[in-house]
Amino acid sequence: MWHGDRTALVTGGARGIGLEICRQLADGGLRVLVGARSWEAAEEACRAIGPAALPLALDVASAKSVAEAAREAGELTGGIDVLVNNAGVSLDGDLRPPYLDEEILRTTLETNLAGAWRMAEAVVPGMVETGYGRVVNVTSSYGSLALMDSGRHPAYRISKTALNALTRMLAAELAGTGVLVNAADPGWTRSGMGGPAAPRGPEAGADTPVWLATLPEGDGTTGRLFADRKPLPW
Repeated sequence: MWHGDRTALVTGGARGIGLEICRQLADGGLRVLVGARSWEAAEEACRAIGPAALPLALDVASAKSVAEAAREAGELTGGIDVLVNNAGVSLDGDLRPPYLDEEILRTTLETNLAGAWRMAEAVVPGMVETGYGRVVNVTSSYGSLALMDSGRHPAYRISKTALNALTRMLAAELAGTGVLVNAADPGWTRSGMGGPAAPRGPEAGADTPVWLATLPEGDGTTGRLFADRKPLPW
């Protein structure tokens, strides 16, 4: 058991990697709020996870939804100790630069970047007040500038590069507060986004996010990017 009195909120928690993150956190002794755009989907996921899970209607692309969900989460649990920003979209298809689909770019950034930023704004101040918090941004090696070697999935890549920058900025701003902020690359995982051909199952994809979400007190790991619990270059 990691932290039996802790509460985690996972966005995009009703399926794929998000569902497995919720399951592993619940198995580790945390109370888990399963965030999903559909309350029915969140409720179904909670039935599969067990009594430690609670459903939460949450669309990270909507500021109103985030505010309402944060208020409801506070009423249900008293506060959020762990935030896993897992919700994301990949809409590019075969598009590559220099060609640009502005609607795809806007929609991708709205969810993958602004959604995580909204969630941090909603719950991190409460973490700072209590002197404890773990924020995990689920990203991708596709967003690493050091590893970027093609123009495939351009809007998705750029959104994850921006999410990585947000991770670094949050970590710097929260240094010394007890709130750790890190990014996790789950790898190419079988899910609604990764597809059935991916070589990794959700269990493997969820491992690094869960590890970062449950770093013990006294651990100073923050502002870093990991895959398979090993550091990756930004």
